[in-house]
Amino acid sequence: MTELRSLSPDALASLTRELEARFAAFEARGLKLDMTRGKPSSEQLDLANGMLALPGAGDLVASDGSDTRNYGGLDGLPEMKAIFAEMLEVPSEQVIVGGNSSLTMMHDAVVRALLHGVPDGSGPWVKQPKVKFLCPSPGYDRHFAICEHHGIEMITVDLRDDGPDMDQVEKLVAEDAAIKGMWSVPKYSNPTGTTYSPEVVRRLAAMKTAAPDFRLFWDNAYAVHDLYAEGDKLANIVPACQSAGHPNRPIVFASTSKISFAGSGVAAMASSPANVADAKKHLGIQTIGPDKVNQLRHVRFYKDYKGLLSHMQRHAELMRPKFEAVTTTFERELGGKGIATWTSPRGGYFVSLDTLDGCAKEVVRLANKAGVKLTGAGATYPYGRDPRDRNIRVAPSMPPLEQIRVAMDVVAVCVQLASVRKLAG
Repeated sequence: MTELRSLSPDALASLTRELEARFAAFEARGLKLDMTRGKPSSEQLDLANGMLALPGAGDLVASDGSDTRNYGGLDGLPEMKAIFAEMLEVPSEQVIVGGNSSLTMMHDAVVRALLHGVPDGSGPWVKQPKVKFLCPSPGYDRHFAICEHHGIEMITVDLRDDGPDMDQVEKLVAEDAAIKGMWSVPKYSNPTGTTYSPEVVRRLAAMKTAAPDFRLFWDNAYAVHDLYAEGDKLANIVPACQSAGHPNRPIVFASTSKISFAGSGVAAMASSPANVADAKKHLGIQTIGPDKVNQLRHVRFYKDYKGLLSHMQRHAELMRPKFEAVTTTFERELGGKGIATWTSPRGGYFVSLDTLDGCAKEVVRLANKAGVKLTGAGATYPYGRDPRDRNIRVAPSMPPLEQIRVAMDVVAVCVQLASVRKLAG
């Protein structure tokens, strides 16, 4: 395959005309394909439909004898805590099970720290002259939105194949006491599919921070979202921080939002005993208890963690062909041309596509014109600003497989068209 940079002006002009004709043909089809967010497909959601008949009118008592219809149970049902404890590899007493959204729990953890401070700290973060978070990027736009909404300054650090650039991270946190936190999606990162290496996890746990109350916001959203039988293995941050003398550093989050029902799942957080006790103190003011009927519904459906993993194998069977369709198209259309690179994750919900510098916004614009909506260029960086304007998040989970194939053909043509126009000056 010839790299496009090596083509003569005449050859570039000819290729441009060919690509413009292909693009016009897609426009004429009147496509309306939405790939803006990583939503489960209807087929995935159907896998949990049996849950809707549970727990049943005569099956509402939890393992501790409590009536799940009533108040109480601030930190969740014991049997639901046990499932998350096994998922996150922590003791059950270090788990809090909440409502349907882990994003809500992350937001609340940030706000609690801003208003009240955290164990090891010297008071509310908001009383500091400035609060900053490290943001490995490309990353998750909703993490960045929390910071921007609450006036937390974001510092971009590079996300590499093994996790965040630890030389950057260690230098920054050691020098600046205003850096109070760092966002992480440590397994199958959104959008690159990166899983942090054991060495990166070790260094995050052990690094010296100028802020004694520094926190790792560890969003393990894709802990069980493997596409293949042999999934990535993530080192456990909780005992790593304990061993390094920083037991309160990590706050881990997870949910069943992409396991059962996206809008009606169950979320959890896990951390040190001190962090859990602090969170429960505030939760006792905020709520009289979570939706325990929904928690019981999930327990009755999955029965245990092994049952949940078995359920996830069925998800993988639906998701894997879609991811493979993305990479197959990119390899066929873009491979060897020197204009794009992309990830081939072994799990999670996204493929990360990097174009030539300065082309991502144009690719998204062209794709939208041809009837394929993509996540906005820049969304995977703090403040929506990709400094190189090259990263595009591809979300292949929701549309049917045949639509994925068509959409990726469109995207590949748009990448090529934007590239040849840039190369032609």
